[in-house]
Amino acid sequence: MTASLRSLGTPPNAWQVNETVADLSRPALLPQPVSFMSQTKQLTIDLAKTACLVIDMQNDFCHPDGWLAHIGVDVSPTRAAVAPLQTLLPALRSHQVPILWVNWGNRPDLLNISAGLRHVYNPTGDGVGLADPLPKNGAPVLTKGSWAAAVIDELAAEPSDIQVDKYRMSGFWDTPLDSILKNLGRTTLLFAGVNADQCVLCTLQDANFLGYDCIMLADCTATTSPDYCLQATIYNVNQCFGFVAESSKIVAALNQ
Repeated sequence: MTASLRSLGTPPNAWQVNETVADLSRPALLPQPVSFMSQTKQLTIDLAKTACLVIDMQNDFCHPDGWLAHIGVDVSPTRAAVAPLQTLLPALRSHQVPILWVNWGNRPDLLNISAGLRHVYNPTGDGVGLADPLPKNGAPVLTKGSWAAAVIDELAAEPSDIQVDKYRMSGFWDTPLDSILKNLGRTTLLFAGVNADQCVLCTLQDANFLGYDCIMLADCTATTSPDYCLQATIYNVNQCFGFVAESSKIVAALNQ
């Protein structure tokens, strides 16, 4: 009598195995197509193959006591993404679309961070940069496990969500993000967060280069950069790297 098969791996990227059999066929996911308008075309995506990446909605970038505010940047534009995300994320979770929080979460010793990367956050060398304590609360800048690197309270992650630490403007560089998405069987990615023209765009570009379908959610994406940076980002995503859409269009499609 043949022993029963056991699942080995993370569905849908899982085998069925026992001591004599390895079934590599991987059962197909049940399609969940939805259609909505982007800025350039009507899109149809399969929710069973979709994930949402929320990038850098962290205290250091969005809170008035965080790092950006400390160096004199007006962080109020980042707030524009909060309310749309508060509506979108529960809707996606209700359809089993994974939410991945892709955030700066550096090692306290910064051993994997080059001088050039540190220069971005401390260009004079004598300011408050990566891993340095914030003057208002002492939290180390963008350090894993710190208040500074935590997601803002208004967008607290759910237990079912997935956390991915990043160490560059791209969430794919030197991280497990690509491997996680492959194990989840996700090929279409929704992009949200800050800053649109920096970490969101860099992550989206790398996703495009890796063969993912990319949709930037304009109302769930913000930046503290000048408006022309946002406009250039939207243009380049539409022109070269994917599509730009409003999350409200997706939520409406999910509710049909």
